[in-house]
Amino acid sequence: MLRPLVTAPGPFTSVYFEDSHDTEDAAKQLELKLRDLCEQLRALHAPDASVHAIENAVRKGPHPSGRSGRALLATGGSVVVDERLTEPPAAPLTRVSDLPYLLPLTRYAEPGLKHVVAMVDQVNARVTAFDEHGREIGAEAVSTQDHPVHRTRGGGWAQYSIREHTEETIRRNVTEIAEEITRLAECTEAEMILLVGEIQGRRAVHEALPERLRGITQEVTHADVVDGLVSATKQRRLEAVLDRFRTEMGRPDGLAVQGLEGVTAALVEGNVETLLISDPGDEMVWTGVVPTQIAVTEAELSALGAAQAHQRRADEAVPVAAIAVGADLVGVDSDLTEGFGAILRHR
Repeated sequence: MLRPLVTAPGPFTSVYFEDSHDTEDAAKQLELKLRDLCEQLRALHAPDASVHAIENAVRKGPHPSGRSGRALLATGGSVVVDERLTEPPAAPLTRVSDLPYLLPLTRYAEPGLKHVVAMVDQVNARVTAFDEHGREIGAEAVSTQDHPVHRTRGGGWAQYSIREHTEETIRRNVTEIAEEITRLAECTEAEMILLVGEIQGRRAVHEALPERLRGITQEVTHADVVDGLVSATKQRRLEAVLDRFRTEMGRPDGLAVQGLEGVTAALVEGNVETLLISDPGDEMVWTGVVPTQIAVTEAELSALGAAQAHQRRADEAVPVAAIAVGADLVGVDSDLTEGFGAILRHR
């Protein structure tokens, strides 16, 4: 999503704000908020075309449900990033600069997990796929043979035959449901599968899934716990990144650095796998014509052979350079030297 920003020309107009739609006068409040945002942007000398593009995106875009936030980045009279925020900022954030301001995206729009939710029993299933932002990207209803699916009790050849037929029907039904879950999970690259329903149905489907998918599958009784499970898994993933960073920092030749000097040197070499960002404050760096010409001092930048030198805010230039080298961006609450850390690809 962010890669095109690396080569897009500035200036960039960046806006992060709350657009919750959870009160009766939400539409009126949003209009007032939009008016204030536009005034702030004009005070920052934002291009009129970009301000108008942001206005149109807010007015014509779909209204959220409940508490929500939104990120809009515009350049050249077009909105180039329009993202929902999982947590809206406490106050609107606006900036006009030569480089896109991406830091709030790592803090307020940290993506969740691509996941599939399957409402299952021994007869039917409703399988829905969601992207990393919680948006529905695919859904299928599976209706299988429903007679007979209830096991009989008692003895005798007749009852035995009925039980055998029932078991076979259930097996076919479960197989069809598992195949549809597998198809949708694989075509959407799901990172988690959640099976919702009564215990016998969901357990049978779980066991019928391919082994490669069982490890990312969880069974739950009610759908209202799905969001909590996704959030908990997302938090564990963030903690795993931080644990890896701390472990590598603790080794003499570990695959991690922190501080602007170490991080910019790694970016120049294309050696950043994951960029960690906390609070860079007003730190500055020097950049050349391309994003990966980046250094702490102008002399260091000159040594890289840069034909031009521009002093930039680190909270803009460093994330853009990280995107240019294909690194992941992760916002963290932990203290990092000068606001930046990096997990390296190699030593």
